[in-house]
Amino acid sequence: MQTAFKVLGQSAVRTLSTYSAAMASSAALSSKYKFETLSVSTPKDYVYHVQLNRPQQFNAMNSAFWREMVECFQAISEDSDCRVVVISANGKHFTSGLDLTDMGALMETVLGDDDIARKFRTLQQFIKRYQLSFTSIEQCHKPVIAAIHGGCVGGGVDLVTAADIRFCTQDTFFQIKEVEIGLAADVGTLQRLPKVIGSDSLVRELAYTARKMFADEAAQAGLVSRVLPDKDSLLKAALETASAIAGKSPVAIQGSKHNLNYARDHSIEEGLSYMATWNAAMLQSEDLRIAAMAAMDRKGPPPVFSKL
Repeated sequence: MQTAFKVLGQSAVRTLSTYSAAMASSAALSSKYKFETLSVSTPKDYVYHVQLNRPQQFNAMNSAFWREMVECFQAISEDSDCRVVVISANGKHFTSGLDLTDMGALMETVLGDDDIARKFRTLQQFIKRYQLSFTSIEQCHKPVIAAIHGGCVGGGVDLVTAADIRFCTQDTFFQIKEVEIGLAADVGTLQRLPKVIGSDSLVRELAYTARKMFADEAAQAGLVSRVLPDKDSLLKAALETASAIAGKSPVAIQGSKHNLNYARDHSIEEGLSYMATWNAAMLQSEDLRIAAMAAMDRKGPPPVFSKL
């Protein structure tokens, strides 16, 4: 009996120790990734979950959001505890796009009496800062999975086209809405969407008319690779996919993202040449030996890779 209690006691200590470590890790994460408009958590090993977190405003993108997206994804890019990111949103919709109630500084410049050259310089830098908010997703070393539900409007399309993988719910709609407020989309949609879906005609139709593209059409066009029935199943699918990616070699995964982005923007010959140089270095990684050994021993435990 005493032995049994001793074993139970040791088990309880181990459980408590694991729980305490998890709580400490969560507290450290909350301290490092503390934002007004975003919420960051770690639902699975090496998987970070970033959520747009202005649900009462339908996750409208205010000045704090544009700044915090850069801070968040630049930090995640260099965080060795993260290998994959899922980005989703709290509330009824993914995002309603630009927060028009928070555009006072921009409108003051547009309507001001400053010299046109100086207004141009100010507005150009303003737009570039906003563009960086989503370029930071594309440039993040870690793959980013966008889990989209409800409305994905205006800046939401800019955001998700910068992600690596896109899933959505059956009730999702996408809308390039900028022409309805008198401007051309300027934060990435017109540059990335044609390369995502491959139909110049469809991109132009969506950009010129501001009509809604619903989930089934988005899947058919290739904007999303999965359509799930509801938000719960969406997040489950996104996190399962993220976990599967996180179990692979981070050297291989991050190298794949980098070279996919490079190949998209260069010729096939340039991409092949760059890839040869890249892998001439990366094939020397310890990850190759670990993965090869695990592939040969299919009954053994899954491979474990060092942080990168």
